[in-house]
Amino acid sequence: MSERAEGTIEIAAPPPEVLAAIIDFDSYPEWAGVQRAEALSRDAQGRPTDVAMRVSEMGFEAEYTLSYEYAPGGRGLSWTTKEAGGAIKDVEGEYVLEPSGTGTKVTYRLALDLAISLPGFLRRQGEKIAIGRALGGLRRYVEGGE
Repeated sequence: MSERAEGTIEIAAPPPEVLAAIIDFDSYPEWAGVQRAEALSRDAQGRPTDVAMRVSEMGFEAEYTLSYEYAPGGRGLSWTTKEAGGAIKDVEGEYVLEPSGTGTKVTYRLALDLAISLPGFLRRQGEKIAIGRALGGLRRYVEGGE
């Protein structure tokens, strides 16, 4: 697995509202740069635990299924790859949610293992795009700007 890339943003909403947006996988095509996201299984609380996704980025396509685990107290969630195909071999990451004044500090961490070879600068650029889209899109979605 490659090194983790990370970004942080402040969102003007409480952590439960931010978490609800993050696990609303049906909305991912609207804000997360994902073409398709479908919950395949749910836990006893109704939260998605396995989610199939399809992405197309920088001319590369991938389909994968991620398994989600939820942090205690609604403080975020993490994911690992259950299945992957196309340009991605493995995906790991997490959203960490921390109360911050009247809002939430959101930290997003991502590690991708690609099935294709890319020069380091292209990999870093792709990671920056993915993190920027995840955090910026989430903020716009939660705060109602999109």
